[in-house]
Amino acid sequence: MQSLDRSFDHRLLKAIHPFLCIALLAIGLPLPACSQEPEPNQGAAGDLTAPPTQEWSFHASEAFYASPVVSETIVFIGGCDSVLHAVDMRSGVELWRYRTGGEIRSSVCIGADLLYLNGGDGAIYALEKRSGKLVWRFTTKGERKYDFADYVHSTPVLAGEVLYFGSGDGNFYAVHARSGALVWSFPAGNIIHATPAIANGKVFFGSFDGYCYALDQANGALLWKFKTVGHRFFPRGEVQGSPAVYKNLVFFGARDYNVYAVDQEKGYAHWNKAFGRGWGLSMTVHDSVLYIGSSDERVHIAADPASGAEFWNVKMEFLVFGNDAFTDSMLYVGTTNGKLHGMSRRSGKDLWSFETESYRKNRLKYFTQDDSYRDDIYSIITSNEQFLDVECELGGIFSTPVVSGGRILVASTNGTLYCLKP
Repeated sequence: MQSLDRSFDHRLLKAIHPFLCIALLAIGLPLPACSQEPEPNQGAAGDLTAPPTQEWSFHASEAFYASPVVSETIVFIGGCDSVLHAVDMRSGVELWRYRTGGEIRSSVCIGADLLYLNGGDGAIYALEKRSGKLVWRFTTKGERKYDFADYVHSTPVLAGEVLYFGSGDGNFYAVHARSGALVWSFPAGNIIHATPAIANGKVFFGSFDGYCYALDQANGALLWKFKTVGHRFFPRGEVQGSPAVYKNLVFFGARDYNVYAVDQEKGYAHWNKAFGRGWGLSMTVHDSVLYIGSSDERVHIAADPASGAEFWNVKMEFLVFGNDAFTDSMLYVGTTNGKLHGMSRRSGKDLWSFETESYRKNRLKYFTQDDSYRDDIYSIITSNEQFLDVECELGGIFSTPVVSGGRILVASTNGTLYCLKP
């Protein structure tokens, strides 16, 4: 099939103040004047409509950006300590660990008897679920980081007997799940840290080159690529958000402040949603509704996937980078100031929040009592690196929570995995 290069002709968005633009996106300071994602509802029980209590916590030595994944009674979570931790869900006790050569910033993919891990070191590992024993290792051409706001790596997705994932070397790979043998690879124009989505014989993913790609699932042939608009401060329009699929559309967010809904077959935009202040990278489709979480816009949206029309649009007190988890009438989402929110799916009303101990301990260094920024905040935070440091100090949640067995599990950049119960 002939490959198509699709671009969406749309006006550039109104620029925000240029002061430390990328840093502001990372922390959300006010401007001066195996499923295709880790399954968030594994064994989900009833709604948690009241504030939960902490049942146990597990502590690692470095931050968690990856999301927890539950298989049977084991929670798997990788951290920036380069360790994959297998934790007993009932007690919070570590059962085994496996060390890689890099920061683990993606979730595991669960197979029948194996799990698959992006090690953060340019390698994919296949491990026995029960023991953590290495079965095979596939090595790419290496891993690298785009910038300090490049938070996560591509989580492998298993479809049939093939594992699909992107890499910091700019290539997208398909490898055999049993042997680790290469099936095919495809070169994009830059880093691929988005987790792919698969539908209708096609693999969809975005790259920091500003394109969303559709490849033939069987052979990796390019079917089409869609170019983002770009933005004054992000002219490349880097596609950092992982795609979600629904019916004939693929949804993804980019650094050009746009969320796009693109035709799976032909690669043109059905609609886009433009934000005025920042990125909208969190994308979850559940029960025929598209949920979008934003960074500096600080809103959470429930929308019609077909048109983008909003069912509700609610203010969030801080940035959202992880996806939502769901029970019957509730959704659960973390924010990067160290809180997990329980919200009504019908209205978006915030019914409760769980605060990390890091937030409670450190928030007054940066906020007033009502959680608005201190007047002297710009004298406190003076460099790009400090912005992310602050979120980690607050126990910021970049990950997606998981609901399993009537519990909520959520991981924080303070290096803690929390298990919450009703």
